[in-house]
Amino acid sequence: MQSSSSATAAPATPVSATPIDVVRSVLFYVAFYLGTVGFVLACMVAAPLLGDKAFHRTARGWSQYHRACARWLLGIRLRVEGQLPNEGVIVALKHESFYEAIDLPALMVKPAPFPKAELADIPGWGWVAKRYGAVIVAREQGAKALRAMISSARVFAAAGRPLAIFPEGTRVPVGQRPPLQAGFAGIYKLLNLPVVPVAIDSGRLYHRRWKKPGVITVRVGERIPSGLPRDEIEARVLEAINALNV
Repeated sequence: MQSSSSATAAPATPVSATPIDVVRSVLFYVAFYLGTVGFVLACMVAAPLLGDKAFHRTARGWSQYHRACARWLLGIRLRVEGQLPNEGVIVALKHESFYEAIDLPALMVKPAPFPKAELADIPGWGWVAKRYGAVIVAREQGAKALRAMISSARVFAAAGRPLAIFPEGTRVPVGQRPPLQAGFAGIYKLLNLPVVPVAIDSGRLYHRRWKKPGVITVRVGERIPSGLPRDEIEARVLEAINALNV
């Protein structure tokens, strides 16, 4: 088993975009971002008028809409290997692109994500994220922010909501496996919950600009128990979330 200090693999060679990739990507951006505005407005209406159930269905609908846009405009299909949890555990996911971040509400039932504080400040979308239920990560605010984050995460876990976290902290280029962020082991220890690691290979297709058709695989790893030493939990999670990184 490789430890979190293992050298990163060589990044995959970039593939040039074709004219059809560019056209498909432009159509995707127009459809998805215009649709996002509509879903944000719908969520803001659903919350006070129709209640939490309608609000969460609308938020999940936005995620499903993104998946549909990726499928029919970009030619990107999703394959899930294994069973994702729908309970109060930590789900640690590989993070190669925005695809998996946007797909979370469609991938699991009411996951509680850990977005950066800057994302929660986006007008409209930030309000929806907070109302949906997110553990806001304020990295620069010290111990007080950490206590608030852990308290919020415990509430969501007690309600049976999976806690979806990207332990690498940010998007990672294809083929690379950097050490996990130091805060992940702290969250694991303080919450005292099992971890379900998830490997995702979205970066091959869902590029930052021109996206390419193909199949994105989500592979659910074996559940890791709570209470392990820091070195062991980091090594096991790092290995599992990079299972598709070959």
